[in-house]
Amino acid sequence: MSWRSWRARLGALLPHDESPWRTALALAVGVFISFTPFWGFQTILALLLATVFRLNRAVTLAGTWINLPWFAPFIYAGAVKLGAWMLPDLSGLAGLSAYLLVGSTTMGLAAAVVTWVVAFWVIRLRRHRRREADDAGQSQSAA
Repeated sequence: MSWRSWRARLGALLPHDESPWRTALALAVGVFISFTPFWGFQTILALLLATVFRLNRAVTLAGTWINLPWFAPFIYAGAVKLGAWMLPDLSGLAGLSAYLLVGSTTMGLAAAVVTWVVAFWVIRLRRHRRREADDAGQSQSAA
């Protein structure tokens, strides 16, 4: 499958009637959820949040599935280290759980913000180019 066909398929998934702001938000919410340690419930959580906040479900799910399983050990190890750095010394399983929750939430928020900024910029640029192409096509057909 060529790069153009992949781009066309991805473009078909993006909602064209929604603002770039909301589409980027749906993707960012999905990315945030992908960093949570709630394996097995991330898809359900994404659908629930997308429904409650009236976000595009397909885009939110796509964001959730960006974090692939083979990255999880590295992300959660980093989350535990970040949580341990952010929280005072805790011991035992409760401490490990707190470290993981705080660290993964912080990493998820950071990844969501970056995702929103990049997605918003890309979606706006893509729509601007599409409008320019449509305008050029209409002016050529009118002439």
